[in-house]
Amino acid sequence: MLSINEKYMQALSSISDWLTVSEWASKVAEAYPDLLVAADAQAANQKNDTTGLREIAARLSSRLSSGGFGASIEVDASERSKKVRFLTVVEQKEHEAQEVEEDLALLRRSDIKRDSEQFTGYEQYRIDEYDAICRQLKAYFGLDFEVAHATALLNSQAPGKHHPDILQLLFKAHNGKKIVNNWPRFSLIEQKNTSKQPSLCKP
Repeated sequence: MLSINEKYMQALSSISDWLTVSEWASKVAEAYPDLLVAADAQAANQKNDTTGLREIAARLSSRLSSGGFGASIEVDASERSKKVRFLTVVEQKEHEAQEVEEDLALLRRSDIKRDSEQFTGYEQYRIDEYDAICRQLKAYFGLDFEVAHATALLNSQAPGKHHPDILQLLFKAHNGKKIVNNWPRFSLIEQKNTSKQPSLCKP
């Protein structure tokens, strides 16, 4: 037998689009009339003027605020009536990966700024050339290239430093597999080959 929380989630998962909390409550009532009957009975005992549907919406809102639905729901609070959307397991993993990437990006920017302050003029020129080549490859091939660190700046055991000697050009997908791991730096030939074969990825 499903718990009340599981029934709430089942009702939301039946809709692939965004819903307001009130619309979600209506879906719960449609899918599980027993919950609406129970909520109507409780609403009748309230001093304030309310309905079972409002009671369900209030419970959904309360559980959202307290994080009671975990990572299974995405919330858009950009409008006055916030909206929610059910996330599949795959979407949850994608969101988690994106959040990790955003957190790591802040740390990387800090490390890059620190290391860049020590560059000689020639080292900065080399860095700028990597960025320029990356932009040209993106424009020419229409693919998402990145300037990547072979030795990850955030590797816990052997962190690298932001320096042209450890930079290489990779597809974003390749770099995403690497994250904070250290790989041997691609040779120029290997970098050329990976630009032709997006599926090629060094372990």
